[in-house]
Amino acid sequence: MEDSINLPFEQLAQRCEVINPKSPKSAIDKIIGLSSEYPNEYLVLIYNYFFEVSNNYEVLIFLLNKINKFKDKSSIPILIDSLLMKDKFTNRIKDSENITRIRVNITKALANTKDSGAVYPLLYCLNSKEENYKVKLSCAEALGKIGDRYAVLPLMNIVEDESEHSVYVKESAVSALGMIGDEKAIDSLVSILESKKGFLDKFTFLKERALEALNKLNFRGERVFNALVKSLRDESPQVRINAIEVLMNSDDERAVGLIKVMLNDNNKEVVQNAVIALFNLLGDNILTEIINTESYSDNTKTEALKLQDEIKAGEYDEENNNNE
Repeated sequence: MEDSINLPFEQLAQRCEVINPKSPKSAIDKIIGLSSEYPNEYLVLIYNYFFEVSNNYEVLIFLLNKINKFKDKSSIPILIDSLLMKDKFTNRIKDSENITRIRVNITKALANTKDSGAVYPLLYCLNSKEENYKVKLSCAEALGKIGDRYAVLPLMNIVEDESEHSVYVKESAVSALGMIGDEKAIDSLVSILESKKGFLDKFTFLKERALEALNKLNFRGERVFNALVKSLRDESPQVRINAIEVLMNSDDERAVGLIKVMLNDNNKEVVQNAVIALFNLLGDNILTEIINTESYSDNTKTEALKLQDEIKAGEYDEENNNNE
């Protein structure tokens, strides 16, 4: 299409003050004005050109937002090139933090295209030891949104890589694996829950993300089940809550018994989630059973009564409670 279009790109860039604008707002207003002159299929080509030549942070972010809304295939090579060649911005944008913000926004735009051609460049940045960690986080998230299974093994490698010391990067890789939903990732996720020492055991957020990812996968086997049992004894209440949710959504007949044990937990939110999980699995009768069982604490009975009242009043939202 571009070959058949002879747009005056340079003249338009000068007219809109895309390079060295006296006022970024004025430049943006002039770019907006082009929408009354050109149809969308031309506008996206103009925005692509402007993005390659602009040297103003505000203008570049504005153009990225426009490109992101179009999700046009013509923008993908330009976005990929700009992501990989970060030196392209060095002479145009002085502030290194602004360069990072631009590249993070590029990964978001690539994610929204859902184009598998972006997978390799995103993996390249994610695996680079010299890459800015904010860019790496956004690359992992973008890979999850694109959902291409080619990314599964490289993401698993990041999760298992002991030389990757950023727990945040590992968390993002774990979340991406959950978003992609490939069962090959199960062993890597379970290994996080099984860790007994080292930095993995010190960061509960990573375990939380691993459980959230497992909850999206069709897992089976004793190894996974044993890891969930271990997670129910974790020091972090949120890890215990996530483990309850995974068990609730599993088909394992032992789940009810394990969740019942959590009714005696010393954390109110854990107890609340255990009550909700049992209700979702067994229905109203389990609430009556909890209320009438002497061995349960007053707090546990209160949570069961509260849920009963919500149900009677029509205030209980099963879908929202399942996603908490």
